[in-house]
Amino acid sequence: MRIMAIDYGDAHTGVALSDPTGFLAGSATTIHSRKAEVVLAELARMVRENQVDELVMGFPRNMDGTEGPRAELYRAFAAQVEEATGLKVVLWDERRTTVDAHRILFEAGKNAKKRKKTVDAVAASLILEGYLDFKRMRG
Repeated sequence: MRIMAIDYGDAHTGVALSDPTGFLAGSATTIHSRKAEVVLAELARMVRENQVDELVMGFPRNMDGTEGPRAELYRAFAAQVEEATGLKVVLWDERRTTVDAHRILFEAGKNAKKRKKTVDAVAASLILEGYLDFKRMRG
C-alpha cells in the first residue's frame, strides 16, 4: 500500500512516497515546473513506476479552518491529478507545513537558496507523515 503525498505549488511541486507498506515516509523529490501538464505527466509517471495505491495532496486552509482563495484552484488540480492517475486524491489540511519545512531546513543549516530548492519536498514529507499518523490512529 504505497502512498504518495503532493505539495502543489506555483513553481515547484513537492512529492513524497511512503515505503511499500504504507507505514513510513520514504523518499521525497521536487518537480520544478510551472506548467500543470508537465507536473501531471510527472505525477502519473511516478504513480505508475512506484505502484502507488493512494494519493494525498496538501489543501490550503486559512488558520481558522475556512477555505482560502486558493482552495478552488487546488480542487481543480486534484481533479486533474485524478484524471491523469486514475486514483482518487485525498485533500489534506496543509496549514503550517511550508512554515514547518522552512524551520526544519533552517535548523539543519540550509541557506535560503538551498531551502528554496528543497522546501516543497520537505513539505510533502510532512503532509505524508501527518496522513500516515492519521491512518495509524484510525486503526
